[in-house]
Amino acid sequence: MKHASKIKKLGRKKNVREALITSLAEALILEKKITTTEAKAKALRPFIEKLVTKAKEDTVQNRRLIASRLKGRDEAVKILFTEIAPTHKERSGGYTRILKLPMRQSDASPMAIIEFV
Repeated sequence: MKHASKIKKLGRKKNVREALITSLAEALILEKKITTTEAKAKALRPFIEKLVTKAKEDTVQNRRLIASRLKGRDEAVKILFTEIAPTHKERSGGYTRILKLPMRQSDASPMAIIEFV
């Protein structure tokens, strides 16, 4: 019995799950707001919050760390450091907001919007 497992598996294996979270993070950084399922939005939130916290201090080490977490997506890294992080300098956390939407009609999945505050 696995108690207190903090990783949301999303019905996928590890490498596929990591690719999904990375692509969702890139889409959120580029678009500033995305619509996805509630479970994916809740799994994405801690990942993106840690990236923004690191990006608030613009160093070479932090740029390389975030580039490795985003699997070398340079455009997303650039936008994170130049546009998103400076707007959240004064905030100590809570950079994203999840808004619930009605269920998806095809399979009744709970939907949500995740966006930067």
